Amino acid sequence: MFTRATRPLVLIALLAGIAGCAINPATGTPDFVFMSEEGEIEKGQELHEQLMASMPIYQDPALQAYIENIGQALAKVSDRPNLNYTFTIIDSPDINAFAAPGGFIYINRGLIGYLQNEAQLAAVLAHEIAHVTARHTVRQDAAQKGAGAVSIAAVITTGSMVVGDTADLVTGAAVSGYGRDMELEADSFGAKYLYAAGYDPQAMIDVIGVLKDQEKYARRKAREDGKKPKSYHGVFSTHPRNDQRLQEVIATAGTLPDDQQGSLNTTEFRQRTNGMVVGVNYDMKIPGQENRYIHSKLGFTFVHPEGWSVENQRNALVVAPSDKHTALTLGIAVLRVPMEPSQYLREQLNAGLLHESEPLQQFGLVGHTGVVPASEGKAPQRVAVLFQGNRAYHFEGAVTDKPDDEGFKSIITSFQPAIAPPKGSSKRIRYVVANANTSYEALAQHGRLGPDGADQLRLLNGDYPRGQPSPGEWVKLVE
Repeated sequence: MFTRATRPLVLIALLAGIAGCAINPATGTPDFVFMSEEGEIEKGQELHEQLMASMPIYQDPALQAYIENIGQALAKVSDRPNLNYTFTIIDSPDINAFAAPGGFIYINRGLIGYLQNEAQLAAVLAHEIAHVTARHTVRQDAAQKGAGAVSIAAVITTGSMVVGDTADLVTGAAVSGYGRDMELEADSFGAKYLYAAGYDPQAMIDVIGVLKDQEKYARRKAREDGKKPKSYHGVFSTHPRNDQRLQEVIATAGTLPDDQQGSLNTTEFRQRTNGMVVGVNYDMKIPGQENRYIHSKLGFTFVHPEGWSVENQRNALVVAPSDKHTALTLGIAVLRVPMEPSQYLREQLNAGLLHESEPLQQFGLVGHTGVVPASEGKAPQRVAVLFQGNRAYHFEGAVTDKPDDEGFKSIITSFQPAIAPPKGSSKRIRYVVANANTSYEALAQHGRLGPDGADQLRLLNGDYPRGQPSPGEWVKLVE
């Protein structure tokens, strides 16, 4: 028989059992999770494919191989060396690094530029590997999905009907941006991996200092511009060297003997990052660009499937696969009177009956699409229209099989107004040796870097907010 006192405990146990409980490979403690390791890897692979198809990848094979080698060395000494880790450089000036479940690690080009040596780069990668080994994304997912279960358990144990809302708030706060506990856990495990791979664990604190300097600069600029500042790492109210809890978790990784200096490998880091783009990359390779058609005169663009061709005829564009067994025709008309896109299809394209009928809303355009059923020996027709101002872009194509229709839909849904690519020359990092007369102010003036140029150089060289180069040391320039 269950007593009143034991019923809540049993129900909580049942809720935990439904959610799933596994031993965390990094912490050695039970996890309240909804995803198996196989599911975690599958989810990570799915996210990775989406990212690779939508995010620009920095095109520098030597730098990519360098980061891959460092990352794999760290992964081997991690708590989950069995995972198939991948390391990817995102071509973005934003200062960020992140991880997807199952061993997929990403670092932005923008963050690499503000690091000073290989140990700091390794610290970034180790921190992200630790998010994977400690299953933080999976635990975050479980916390979000489990908010309802936590709320129910709280209601059962307290008898209060108000606790549910509070539990949701607590759950959200606990996992927002991983939260302080998860970030500290990643710092702790990451420092352990650094030590095992021959790097000084203090590099983890150095990297957080880099992010803290960026935050201080961003706050100052935000005050000047009246904007909301960004937050980097986001869990330290003081400088990381003054954070006692951080110092304690890093110290648990181990201390290298006095006669054994951790690897900084500043020389190879300098060689690999010399010439790296800093700021906007005007030569960025955007995924799908190789199959993108741009009509500069009429100002529109779309992406067509691999191997398809575009023929610009007198009154229409014709997009067809290589064997020409079908084609999608794109025409343009002027809207004389206001009407709905679905009405346009009925009245202008004789599409009275539509299967798979659905509205379109993309890139500031509105429209409609669907399939006209086959009739009198005529194949089904994929039709669509997109409105831009008083222009109507209409599409028609014979659907002979499913791949045809998928190709047609990919063209239609990628159609958008063409935006002129930014014009300019990408700036790159160059290294020079400072002399007694070298100052960041003089370097910024010589490089025409603007009023904030000196501070930007200080940030790039780890000397923010008031440092100056020392004679004989290597200094990053922007040119």
